[in-house]
Amino acid sequence: MYTVPRAGQMGYHQRTEYNKRVLKIGKDGKEVTVKGGYIRYGIIKGPYMLIEGSIPGPEKRLIRLRYPARPPKEVPEAPPQITYISLDSPQGK
Repeated sequence: MYTVPRAGQMGYHQRTEYNKRVLKIGKDGKEVTVKGGYIRYGIIKGPYMLIEGSIPGPEKRLIRLRYPARPPKEVPEAPPQITYISLDSPQGK
């Protein structure tokens, strides 16, 4: 019957996340790809962007970035200094 509630399609929903910070933008994914690739993602082959904080949604989903609706009150004067990026495998290989 159409009146009985049933499981429907669960898919893409728009979410707004605040307080994200772009740490680095690069052209070659070999700089940040760990040994054996990332779990459930693989090896990064093209341009990439490192973002501080978590991103909602599954792996390989496109995300849309825009200028902040609520600009931060205190803007850092200098870009963040990345001193070390660990390329060890998260799987222990």
